Amino acid sequence: MNKIQIDIVSDIACPWCAIGYARLERAMQQLATEYTFTVQWHAFELNPDHSGQGEPILPALAQKYGRSEAEMRDNQSHMMTIAQELGINFDSIQQRRTCNTFDAHRLVKWAGEQGQQTAMKQALFDVYFGHALDVSDHQVLLDCVTALGLDSVAAKQVLESDQYVAKVRADEAKYQQAGVTSVPAFIINGKYLVSGAQESAAWLQTLQQVSAELT
Repeated sequence: MNKIQIDIVSDIACPWCAIGYARLERAMQQLATEYTFTVQWHAFELNPDHSGQGEPILPALAQKYGRSEAEMRDNQSHMMTIAQELGINFDSIQQRRTCNTFDAHRLVKWAGEQGQQTAMKQALFDVYFGHALDVSDHQVLLDCVTALGLDSVAAKQVLESDQYVAKVRADEAKYQQAGVTSVPAFIINGKYLVSGAQESAAWLQTLQQVSAELT
């Protein structure tokens, strides 16, 4: 089998990152008999300076993009429709608040060492977009750990320390220096950059083309 490494640069607060991975996952499932895929997640913060309780998402997005709240609501509704078709939970996407995702990224790094990096990322997407929970809240993060059957005591120690701070910062710096300015961004075999939440059909074509170049 051909082996394909996929590095994903994303933020937990990015709905298109959740959609983009779900579409990629469908393509990988269709190609599972021909290819072996390895996925690695890398940190990106859409709002790295965020602190405090957070703002309601619709006015925050309206201000950021210079659009009306009604336009932002329509945009979020469109994403809800896409997510439903993909089987991912975006039920509370319009009720969420802005939040800092740095500690969540640290926990994703930690979960990766337990072989549960993708599962942790998906759990965080679910609690943020599906339930509008604050992913900067350590208890919310620990609840995700528990739900995955991981060691919540060890995870709590991570969150209460500076573990993985340097790794997350290095991740962010590496991909910023590589020119990644928006997410999701997918790097295939360390060579090919695919930006945005591509459709599953486009992924099928891209992955097959990359594999053909390897043979």
